[in-house]
Amino acid sequence: MNPWIVAVSVMFATFMEVLDTTVVNVSLPHIAGSLSASIEEATWALTSYLVANAIVLPMTGWLATTFGRKRLLMLSVVGFTASSFLCGLAPSLGALVFFRVLQGATGGCLQPLSQAVLLEAFAPEDRGKAMAFWGLGIVVAPILGPVLGGWLTDNYSWRWVFYVNIPVGIASIVMTKLYIFDPPYLRAGRRSIDYWGIGMLAVGIGALQILLDKGQQEDWFSSRFITSLAAVSVVALLALVVHELMTDDPIVDLRVFKARTYAVGVFLMAIVGFVLYGSMVLLPIMLQTLLGYPPLQAGIAMAPRGIGSFFMMPITGLLIGRIDSRKLLTAGLLIGGITLIWLGDLNLQAGYWDIFWPQLVQGVGMSLLFVPLTTVSMDPIPRERMGNATSLFNLMRNIGGSVGIATTNTMLARDSQATAVVLGANVTSYDHAAQAMLERMRDAFMAAGADPATAAQRAYAAMAAMVQRQAAMIAFVSIFHLLAALFIVFVPLVLLMKRPRAGGGPVGAH
Repeated sequence: MNPWIVAVSVMFATFMEVLDTTVVNVSLPHIAGSLSASIEEATWALTSYLVANAIVLPMTGWLATTFGRKRLLMLSVVGFTASSFLCGLAPSLGALVFFRVLQGATGGCLQPLSQAVLLEAFAPEDRGKAMAFWGLGIVVAPILGPVLGGWLTDNYSWRWVFYVNIPVGIASIVMTKLYIFDPPYLRAGRRSIDYWGIGMLAVGIGALQILLDKGQQEDWFSSRFITSLAAVSVVALLALVVHELMTDDPIVDLRVFKARTYAVGVFLMAIVGFVLYGSMVLLPIMLQTLLGYPPLQAGIAMAPRGIGSFFMMPITGLLIGRIDSRKLLTAGLLIGGITLIWLGDLNLQAGYWDIFWPQLVQGVGMSLLFVPLTTVSMDPIPRERMGNATSLFNLMRNIGGSVGIATTNTMLARDSQATAVVLGANVTSYDHAAQAMLERMRDAFMAAGADPATAAQRAYAAMAAMVQRQAAMIAFVSIFHLLAALFIVFVPLVLLMKRPRAGGGPVGAH
């Protein structure tokens, strides 16, 4: 069978699932208003999906071996499509959160399953091309999500954010039924169930994900709720690691980390998730709050990163096998770091093209980074463990992304406040420049028809707003520089990875 038919079959489901991690974000105010809830309450529609997704994701390898990969993939796509339809019908916020849990749980298996299927469908020398095709969905979908969500919400209703999954899901179900088959070594069979592992995994990952999503909102460890979640997460995950290393039939096989190349690759993927999702959250906030972009225009302004990835992914797939994948990975890390430094040079006078070019180049860098990292990391993994390895690989990218979003949001809020205090201390009646600016503003408001007292109040408010905007811009710039440093600092880790065989693709078996 032509492996590209298999690739298209699994990519329908993967693209749909990854898209749903970000497509709802811009619809939250509409969801809150429609279901008589606050925006803070409506954020549980995001958190519930991510928590359920994160819990199921690392269990995918075990589930595939237990129930069969094709059967699990079919059940996941059917469940995800059905729960998407139910989300669109939700009459209340409670119902929406419940259906989002179902959506996240059924969608959690789709990324690692599709990756494992692709790695086995292609010959070793062609797996770079397969991962380039798969990477298109993983990199482009989160960027496309806010644009599509904003357009659907503005022109139709927030419910269409979920209904749009239905035709894609049906196409995926049909193609999976026709073209996906289990390999001979992987047949569904009875296995002992690691109940303790499942329990500790659900509690540990679930508590960690809620902690990361709600931490800034609850002021982190000044909140007893967040402190309790942190304690529960640490204890449960440590106990899980000890238990899984000792049991004969673990729900998550951690022994795969004995392969040094894979372990380094998983760590680098967590860093990629941290930087990618962290910067992807920062930029639209900056565009809307400081540069005055409407939500839909801010989403469109984010598109160049996806455009760069879209055109570079196939080229990267062709380069793998001709150039050492570790060199491509190093180039990707360096380009990613340089473009973040470039974004860190923006100011309040930045125009559209100042934002367009660094993002376009960053999309190229992400392609050079993502595809080689996946192929090099999976090279030493025998095919019998491929499902488990891809599960952990995707889990760490998602957790890295959650940590990145939480960290950047917290730094933005706190750095903005601290910088505003420092800048404000220099805007006093003793500073001639500040005094002259204040007088010009007051004169302008008086010229517009305000009385002297009102004009003075408006001038003070305008000066305070200027200080706040400058402080926020400084905070954005410093965080972009920090994210750039993360990429550049970890470049030497590539030296710890072994050169992949078969031109960069995983071997069939050991």
